[in-house]
Amino acid sequence: MYIQHIISTACVLRHASLIINSLTWPTLTLVTQIQWIPSVKGVPTPGADMDEKTQKLSLKREVGLIGAISLIGGTMIGSGIFMSPQTVLYTIGSPGASLVVWACCGVLVILASFCYAELGTVIKESGGEYIYIMRTSGPVMAFVLIFSSVLFVRPAGVAGIALSFAQYVVAPFYLECPPPVVLVKCVAAAAILVLATVNCLNVRFSMSVQVFFMVAKVLALAVIIVGGVVMLFKGHTENFEDSFENTNVGINPIGIAFYQGLWSYDGWNNLNYVTEELKRPEVNLPRAVIIAISLVTGLYLLVNVSYLTVMTPKELMMSNAVAVTWGNKVLGSWGWIMSVAAALSAFGSLNGTFFSGGRVCFVAAREGHMPDILAMAHVHRLTPSPALIFTTFVSLLVLIPGDFQSIVNYFSFTAWFFYGITLSGLIYLKIKRPDLPRPYSVPIILPVIVIIAAVFLVLAPVIDSPQIEYLYVALFIVSGVIVYIPFIHYKVCPGLLTKLTVFLQLFLEVAPADKNI
Repeated sequence: MYIQHIISTACVLRHASLIINSLTWPTLTLVTQIQWIPSVKGVPTPGADMDEKTQKLSLKREVGLIGAISLIGGTMIGSGIFMSPQTVLYTIGSPGASLVVWACCGVLVILASFCYAELGTVIKESGGEYIYIMRTSGPVMAFVLIFSSVLFVRPAGVAGIALSFAQYVVAPFYLECPPPVVLVKCVAAAAILVLATVNCLNVRFSMSVQVFFMVAKVLALAVIIVGGVVMLFKGHTENFEDSFENTNVGINPIGIAFYQGLWSYDGWNNLNYVTEELKRPEVNLPRAVIIAISLVTGLYLLVNVSYLTVMTPKELMMSNAVAVTWGNKVLGSWGWIMSVAAALSAFGSLNGTFFSGGRVCFVAAREGHMPDILAMAHVHRLTPSPALIFTTFVSLLVLIPGDFQSIVNYFSFTAWFFYGITLSGLIYLKIKRPDLPRPYSVPIILPVIVIIAAVFLVLAPVIDSPQIEYLYVALFIVSGVIVYIPFIHYKVCPGLLTKLTVFLQLFLEVAPADKNI
C-alpha cells in the first residue's frame, strides 16, 4: 500500500507538471491520461519505460438494476412524504382534492420519466438535463442550467432534505415545543458532511447504503399502509365523507400544492445523471424507471389514505411531523419508531441526491463549463471527489439562511423551468434527428403534455400571486448569461485557475477522467 501510494502520488505529480507547462486555459482539457506500468499482480510499479502502456482514467460501471431502482426510489422516498402532506392539504383545502393532487403528481412524473428514459438511451452520457440541453440547445443555455443547478437547485435540494432529516431526528426530544432552529441546522449540516464523506470514499459502498435505506423506508411505509388498512376495516371512514368540501380551485393554490407534492417525487430523474456508471443503460434505464416510479406512486397514495384515516384534516394540517403524529395515535408508546423511520428515509434520500448531484458538476467541468478540477476523479477510489466536495460546500451555505417551505417552492419553480427546456430538446431530436438509434422511444405527445404542465407550474403561481422572490430567482437564472460571456466564452483569469488546479490536484490526489460511453 505504501509503494502504491507513492506511485499514485508520482502520477499526480506528473499531471501537475504537464499542467504547469501549460500556460493557457484550453490546454488543461488535453491532460486526460495517466501513465501506468503493469505488474504481475496488477499493481503499478516504477520503471524506466513509463510510456509502455497508457490507461485512461474513468468512472466504473458499478450500478446494476437493483442499484438503479434503489437510486431512483430511494431518493424519491425521502423527506417529502413525511413533510409535504400537511402542506398539500392546507393549500388545496380538502382531503379528496389532496389525493387527486398526489395522483396527478405521480402521473406527471411517470410521463416525464418515460421521456427521460428515451433521452438517456439516445444520449448515453451522464449529466441529466445539463448534457441533454448541451446537445440540443447549445452551450449558453446549458451553462445557464448548470449555473443555476450548481449554485441553487441542487444545493437547495440537499439542504431541504437535510433539514427534514434533522427535524425528525430531534423531534422526539422536543415533544411539547418546536426544536431550536440552530440545533436543527447543525444536525442537518452533520448529515451532509457524513454523506459527502461516504460518497467520496467508494461508489459501491454508497450504492450499498442506498439499497439498505431503500429497503428500510419501504418497510416503514408498509407499516403506515397496514396501520391505515386496519383502521379502515374498523370503520374509521368519517374523514372521507364530503371529501371535496372546501376545495381551493384557484390557480395559485393548485400550483403550490403541486410544488409540494412534486417535491416528494423529486429524484425521479436521478439515474440520468449517472448513465455512464450504469450497467447496460439501454436496458436497465427504462426498466428501473418503470419499476421504481410506479412503486413509489402507489405507496404515496396508500400512505396518504392512511394518514387521512387516522388523523382528521385539522390534525394533519397542524402536525409538524405527520409520521410521528400518526405513530403516536396508532402505535402508542412505539410511536417513536416512525420518527426513526422518517429520519432514515430522509437520510437515504440525501445519499441519493449527493450521489447524482456531484456528477452534474463533474460532467459540466468536463465540458469546460466549470473549473477543470471538478472534472477529476480520485486515482484510487475513482469517485468525483472534487465535485462532491464543492457540492457539499455550496449546500452548507444554502442551509444557513434556508427554511424548508421556501426552499421547496423556489426549488420547484427553477427545476420545472429546466425540465420543460430539456423535453423541448427531445421533441427537437424526434423531428430533426429521427435517424438516431433509439432502444427505447415514447410517442411525441408525451413530452408535449409534460411541457404544458411545466409551463403551468412555472407561470401559474407567478401570475396568480406574484412575489418578489420569484423575480429574484428569475434574475439569478438570467445572470448565468452574464457570467458565461467573460469566464467561459473569453476564458478570463486562466492563469489563476491553472495554479489553483495544480494545488488542488496534488492535495486531493485526483486526475482528469474520460467519458465512459
